[in-house]
Amino acid sequence: MRAAALRVELHLPSPQSLKAKRAILRPVIEGIKRLGSFSVAEVDDHDRWQRAALGVAIAAPDGESLAVQIAKLRRYLDTRLEIEVLDIHTSELEDPV
Repeated sequence: MRAAALRVELHLPSPQSLKAKRAILRPVIEGIKRLGSFSVAEVDDHDRWQRAALGVAIAAPDGESLAVQIAKLRRYLDTRLEIEVLDIHTSELEDPV
């Protein structure tokens, strides 16, 4: 089994309030969850209107499958016009065996 933890830094150009920010982030987070075996949460920048940091955890049976899942996440984020991906930090976790 292989696993990865990702920190996705986002810029949201349009919100002018925290309520508007949540209205943009909610469908993005739900869309990530529908992609596959992803766990997602907003992990930072909770009080900033136009910034967000998402934590994403991915588990896969092998390294190749993990790479496919990470690529799927990146493609999904690139299709979302209401957000701009600033950076993605990826940490692959060691096999516990």
